[in-house]
Amino acid sequence: MNVTIIGAGLGGLTLARVLHVHGIPATVYEAEASPAARAQGGMLDIHEHNGQLALEAAGLVDEFRALVLPGRQATRVLDRDGTVLHDEPDDGTGGRPEVQRGELRRMLLDALPAGTVRWGHRGTGARTVGEGRHEVTFADGSTVVADLLVGADGAWSRVRPLLSAAIPEYVGRSFVETYLFDSDTRHPAAAKAVGGGSMMALAPGKGIQAHREKGGTLHAYVALTEPQDWFAAIDFTDPAAAAARVAREFDGWAPELTALITGSDTAPVLRPLFALPIGHHWDRVPGVTLVGDAAHLAAPNGEGANLAMFDGSELAKAIAAHPEDVESALAEYEAAMFPRGKEAAADGTRLHEFLYGADAPHGLVAAFAGGQEI
Repeated sequence: MNVTIIGAGLGGLTLARVLHVHGIPATVYEAEASPAARAQGGMLDIHEHNGQLALEAAGLVDEFRALVLPGRQATRVLDRDGTVLHDEPDDGTGGRPEVQRGELRRMLLDALPAGTVRWGHRGTGARTVGEGRHEVTFADGSTVVADLLVGADGAWSRVRPLLSAAIPEYVGRSFVETYLFDSDTRHPAAAKAVGGGSMMALAPGKGIQAHREKGGTLHAYVALTEPQDWFAAIDFTDPAAAAARVAREFDGWAPELTALITGSDTAPVLRPLFALPIGHHWDRVPGVTLVGDAAHLAAPNGEGANLAMFDGSELAKAIAAHPEDVESALAEYEAAMFPRGKEAAADGTRLHEFLYGADAPHGLVAAFAGGQEI
């Protein structure tokens, strides 16, 4: 049996790697033309209870540890005037070490046999062809028929319609993504405000969040709770004008915070947030399942990448445990995946209330002070 995986994100690659560890071949089809086709996002905190367990199953713990950036678990919360309300240093004992997403993906790619990933294959649709087999069509007109098909293809999965009619819905909030490079030299006030790890400056309905990446790069996500039409009125093809318009929503905030918007060294990128219904699930369909955002897309809550990797490793382990009974493997995997996806999505809703609710940022600060894990 060769497992067909659509999507070479962290979930799909972890699945392929853990299958490889168990001697089960897999082929991953990825829309991007090459591993370097686009930037792979920012920092990820990899959690002890899911992401790190997945890397253990993949036999890549040492390689992962070599990627960890020390000091990046530091967390601070600021008021809109720049006052530090909470400042938690990274003492090296935290259970959520930070790595660059792109480096983690490269580590997983390097751990797969040559030719496992077929680049330049953008899925456009999938259909059932009988006896638990499914055919995937790609943009170039080519097709593949899978004995076991796994959709690891994210929010707008082309595999999901084989299982569910659910469509992600806008959550009412969007992020605007910016980068400031060589910040300690070129943007010292913003660099000082962010500190050595992550920074959140929050108010009801909005926030400026940033993380220190490698080389003094500050990677920021500016959150605004507005309908999509509101963002559609901003011309993001004019970077300076778009940044100025977004920054207007933070009039009166400390200049070292608004500099994370107006001082961006890249064009601001709009990231609308979508989610599947909390508790999204489906009835068992022979020969196909989903991992990661394809299965349980939620508003960003720190769990997405970890869950995708854990899904991949748990599915691979189930397949390895039932090599002659794939349906039992899929049923076992889904029975555990549905509740953990539901729990993480619900936790994410609570997190967003802390971050952007009526009591922001003080409710979050109180939760930290009370020792609550956020």
